[in-house]
Amino acid sequence: MITPPYLMPGDTVAITCPAKSLPVPIDEAVALLESWGLKVVLGETVDASWNQFAGTDELRAADFQRFLDDNSVKAIFAARGGYGTIRIIDSIDFAGFGVNPKWIIGFSDITILHSHIHAVYQIQTIHGQMPLTIPDGTKISLETLRKALFNEPFDYTYESSIENRIGEGSGIITGGNLTLLQMMSGSVSEQDYKGKILFLEEVGEYLYSIDRMIISFKRAGILAGLKGLVIGGFTDMKDNDIPFGQTAEQIILGHVKEYDYPVCFDFPAGHIEDNRALIFGREAILRVENSLVSLKYSNHNF
Repeated sequence: MITPPYLMPGDTVAITCPAKSLPVPIDEAVALLESWGLKVVLGETVDASWNQFAGTDELRAADFQRFLDDNSVKAIFAARGGYGTIRIIDSIDFAGFGVNPKWIIGFSDITILHSHIHAVYQIQTIHGQMPLTIPDGTKISLETLRKALFNEPFDYTYESSIENRIGEGSGIITGGNLTLLQMMSGSVSEQDYKGKILFLEEVGEYLYSIDRMIISFKRAGILAGLKGLVIGGFTDMKDNDIPFGQTAEQIILGHVKEYDYPVCFDFPAGHIEDNRALIFGREAILRVENSLVSLKYSNHNF
């Protein structure tokens, strides 16, 4: 996998909205990025709206394309997620980006970009806080984002409150939002999961839907070929009047019981305030010892 150039003080970064419109200003996020020594430019979509989107599909695609093609812009932050990136992904020309890569940052709906870039261009991206979520983000989550962008080492060790499956595995870490990864199935944007550590997070879904998507992944052979499974926040899960009878974590563990790779829960990433940065496309080592979990990048590219 290709590592984009890391940021340095004085570099220019851009903020654009490839999905939903912003409900509030992002002044706090701009101030944080400027405090890191970065120059911030805002796309037209930051102030645009068209129905629920940050402008028309054409505007959002053009806004992203502008920053993708501008070699003075060293990183692109998606201002927020929501829904809409899949509507523009096929209108974006990544050819120049493939030759001169830069960091793409975001989570949730931005999983579309992560998956497409990894599948077609094998370029690393960052799953982390976005300008809309920065004001509520924990200090440590924001610090991991800064470290990821400026090539400072960071690893994770934490204790899970949910029973994990012990073991050790190494491989490229990838993934994102479960629903969005499912949307990529059968398309040019679907990546090869074999031999990788898969990270999953979700928000606001029904438990039966989680079950359905995990089974779909299993039937496609995705779950069998993994080296590890990292489960982040599965927040605000919904249930029917007749309960499904299992938590999201129990559903997942049940469907991977015949495999022997490590599985951990409670990873601090997803639709949570402590949404720590993950460099997708980077080799990592996952160790799970009962409740103790460590995820360490095997190569910091120093």
